[in-house]
Amino acid sequence: MTQPARAWQRMLSGRRLDLLDPTPVDIEIEDIAHGLAFVARWNGQTLGDFAYSVAEHSLLVETIYGRMTPKAPVKWRLAALLHDAPEYVIGDMISPVKAAVGPSYGVLDDRLMAAIHIRFGLPAQLPVTVKKAIKKADRISAWLEATQIAGFDVAESNKFFGTPNPDIIKGLEIALRPPVEVRQDFTARHTALLAQL
Repeated sequence: MTQPARAWQRMLSGRRLDLLDPTPVDIEIEDIAHGLAFVARWNGQTLGDFAYSVAEHSLLVETIYGRMTPKAPVKWRLAALLHDAPEYVIGDMISPVKAAVGPSYGVLDDRLMAAIHIRFGLPAQLPVTVKKAIKKADRISAWLEATQIAGFDVAESNKFFGTPNPDIIKGLEIALRPPVEVRQDFTARHTALLAQL
């Protein structure tokens, strides 16, 4: 008789997160920040001495979202910061790989995201308008990353990610940093947003 495959992961906090049935009680921001600080965007194919992490990307997306929607409630800025949080356990797959894996990736991502949202006082599913605005901020972030650190030229980036509003991206420069710094900044930003709720 074969045993079923293990579907949980032990986190550094000591929590055991069941990937097939995640619960909010097993989610800690320190685990998310730590994991995302070590997950490389662009499959690591970026310039510099450090990988460009999902945690750094998430901070940028939250900044862009704030510029796009300055009057948005703080809870939606928190949602923007956490928009890729499930990747702390499932990693960051580039879009072509997600397409190859199929719908099962999306189901897993959705379950984790719902548990994360509930853990931090957000609705399990975001309103469509908020989700679309965060996705737009995500695409603008991808444009900046593509042109600044991933080797794309502007025309190619415009084709794949759209042309960003110059006022939204003004002064935004990507600086690659050690994971420990990014982890600390991610956790601090999360704490600051929670304090404003």
